Amino acid sequence: MQEQDDLITRAQAWLAEDPDPETAAELAALIGAGDTAELTDRFSGTLQFGTAGLRGEIGAGPMRMNRSVVIRAAAGLAAYLKAQGHAGGLVVVGYDARYKSADFARDTAAVMTGAGLRAAVLPRPLPTPVLAYAIRHLGAVAGVEVTASHNPPRDNGYKVYLGDGSQIVSPADTEIAAEIARVDTLASVPRPESGWEDLGDEVLEAYLARTNAVLTPGSPRGVRTVYTAMHGVGKDVVMAAFARHGFPEPVLVAEQAEPDPAFPTVAFPNPEEPGAMDLAFARAAEVQPDIVIANDPDADRCAVAVPDNGGWRMLRGDEVGALLAAHLVHKGSTGVFAESIVSSSLLGRIAQAAGVGHEETLTGFKWIARVEGLRYGYEEALGYCVDPEGVRDKDGVTAALLVAELASELKEQGRTLSDLLDDLAMAHGLHATDQLSVRVSDLSVIASAMAALRAEPPVSLAGLRVVSAEDLAKGTESLPPTDGLRYYLDGQYKARVIARPSGTEPKLKCYLEVVVPVAEASDLAAARVTGQEVLDAIKKDLAAAMGL
Repeated sequence: MQEQDDLITRAQAWLAEDPDPETAAELAALIGAGDTAELTDRFSGTLQFGTAGLRGEIGAGPMRMNRSVVIRAAAGLAAYLKAQGHAGGLVVVGYDARYKSADFARDTAAVMTGAGLRAAVLPRPLPTPVLAYAIRHLGAVAGVEVTASHNPPRDNGYKVYLGDGSQIVSPADTEIAAEIARVDTLASVPRPESGWEDLGDEVLEAYLARTNAVLTPGSPRGVRTVYTAMHGVGKDVVMAAFARHGFPEPVLVAEQAEPDPAFPTVAFPNPEEPGAMDLAFARAAEVQPDIVIANDPDADRCAVAVPDNGGWRMLRGDEVGALLAAHLVHKGSTGVFAESIVSSSLLGRIAQAAGVGHEETLTGFKWIARVEGLRYGYEEALGYCVDPEGVRDKDGVTAALLVAELASELKEQGRTLSDLLDDLAMAHGLHATDQLSVRVSDLSVIASAMAALRAEPPVSLAGLRVVSAEDLAKGTESLPPTDGLRYYLDGQYKARVIARPSGTEPKLKCYLEVVVPVAEASDLAAARVTGQEVLDAIKKDLAAAMGL
């Protein structure tokens, strides 16, 4: 009974401070109904601030995304910045079109202003890469993007960048979290009604001007495209960029063109999810373009689909990553090509053959963007950094431009993206990749699966012997510790498996790759079948080893 009384007392204290009438009414109803199960869930702790910032479902209470949580997060960030010697520095704030995003952005600007920092807010919902660009362009000491990327409709998030334009990494995350924990009451956080700058279109115009850097002057621009913004904020910026650089106007998927936080046409607003591209493929069947391009809702990711046996096939992120790398090599790019450890080893082979540097990092562009001498970075989850001097993060707009340029060049030669993928398979072997991804409602399922693998590591998968097993939690010579397991397999084919919990979603993710040698073009079809058969067998054996 005492525990229940304490729960109600904490909920009432939170309610008394809640600045949002909507979440306040929601919480008052839960208290009034005596819904202790729901209240326990919402007051079982606080949303943890980490290297992905904050992300969670919108609602009342410290375990949800709401204005109270965001105000505390902003106050913690402001205190951290001042402790780092940035008192009076500029913090630029961007936001997407999700529920509450504009409110969270305005609250952040108010808190920064009240803390003695300067704040500037982007003029409307815009792609995340515009915010990442604006930080360095405006000389800011930090940036905040309010977005939950491709999460479900009821989620929102809070992504923090420092003045170098990169997302935060440790120890900044723990130091900001410690400052957030020191915030007492919301009344102790000054939040003036004005004093920050509402930016105009100058920053967006500067970003669009910068996109020219990814294209070769005079390169072909003839590719015909169907484009979907997936109910997000990418459409206007992508259309402006394509027009600016002389590409044919993309044909829009009208049902998904305008921002809509309900994401009514998709189960999950992520181009990788089953069914998410169905409307785009239907539009492509009508107009017969050369390629289909999709952004996720905050337009930092880029998906590409190609004609395939009378229909359309989504390219894997690893395939687009390899295509862009090959295109940059062809353009004479030098520097380091970087990827996350879960991405295909094909990038390393392309880099080696071209005589350019190659590095692997932990997952996330917060790591990729920090690679010294970076020229190009990608990870398999549809993220590509093709202009690190402009945007030190993944950028679905400039990636779309570079894909369009490559497809245009190939079109002039009577070739396609699929033809170039065949060339790469002939040169380096067919690198077939897949995922075993398990979405859970109970996070203990993930912990149990990882514990099962650690307790009894597999000795073989799909008949291929495990020749190397690494627990990445211990770190390696080149990587800091992270919760993950990596296996290298050898036998008739070489393969690699990495298992790790997702950093942003309640998912266990296992990344699989098998390399099938290809002697001549006539072997390609059989190699693809073989690759998929081996991947399917690895999936089955791995699931069994994890007790799934």
